[in-house]
Amino acid sequence: MKAAVLYKFGDIPKYEDFPDPVPNQDEVLIQVKAVALENIDKMMTEGKHFASNQFLSEFPAIIGFDGIGQLPDGRLVGFGGTKAPYGAMAEKTVVPNMYTVPVPDGIDAVIAAALPSSALTSLFPLKWGANLQNGETVLINGATGVSGKLAVQIAKLLGAGRVVGTGRNPESLKQIMELGADAIIDLTQPEEQLADAFKKAAGNGYDIILDFLWGYPTEVLIKALTPKELGFTGKRVRLVQIGEKAGSAIALSADALRTSGLEILGGSARLTPDAITEGTNQVWEWVKANKLKMDIEKVPLKDIESVWQRSDFQGKRIVVIP
Repeated sequence: MKAAVLYKFGDIPKYEDFPDPVPNQDEVLIQVKAVALENIDKMMTEGKHFASNQFLSEFPAIIGFDGIGQLPDGRLVGFGGTKAPYGAMAEKTVVPNMYTVPVPDGIDAVIAAALPSSALTSLFPLKWGANLQNGETVLINGATGVSGKLAVQIAKLLGAGRVVGTGRNPESLKQIMELGADAIIDLTQPEEQLADAFKKAAGNGYDIILDFLWGYPTEVLIKALTPKELGFTGKRVRLVQIGEKAGSAIALSADALRTSGLEILGGSARLTPDAITEGTNQVWEWVKANKLKMDIEKVPLKDIESVWQRSDFQGKRIVVIP
């Protein structure tokens, strides 16, 4: 079979022949239909993710860790649980029986590969982690990426009264306004102007912040939220840390937590098996009702080497088709 094969950490995957997988007793053979290419795939193959050695424990190996495929009986499923050397970006793979979930009838494999996982990245923290209430104000810090654009839409679907999005690309900032954002903030501004923009866009204050960036923009944001005088804020601000596109560390002063009402949560806070089931079902319902929009580009598996080196798909989800 054909597959995207990696020979060592840091290499570019090659489109090559690879031995067909043979399922063990508790595994099932999957005919792969679509696999989303995400940032985590590149981090894993570069050896920079904490789980790189766990998922790529031997070489050569096929890259990719989950996707959409067809069971021997013809049913379309989402699958995960791949184990080296057999990853997802191939014509076939094998996974444990328990690591497949049915895709509802009428949903295309490409949509199923691209949309749900990115949507859940914001649905889980909004609904369960930060417990969004009707009418609350949500700031999406890093709203011009794939997950950020979906976060704007999902916040509105969950009842947010006001959604503010940040980003650096003018065209992408315009797009998030079209997707439902009430205000946008250009992160390329000098620090003083940026801090002022965070304050002005807050209206009566942010209730929830989904942070896909961390690093410098989040430092400026937190400083903007920190009161300059002693008093009673009475305002909880739930900041959910999800990504680190702008850096993995920030300088956090003690008074930023002591006097601002700021609470910092991780993206998987309060996540439970029941929440995963409910959230996944909710996303399927939104997809079937055409309530979520995403820019998707389909790429043949044979082009994996060239697409791997591209840097022009900001805000777009690449889906690899075997």
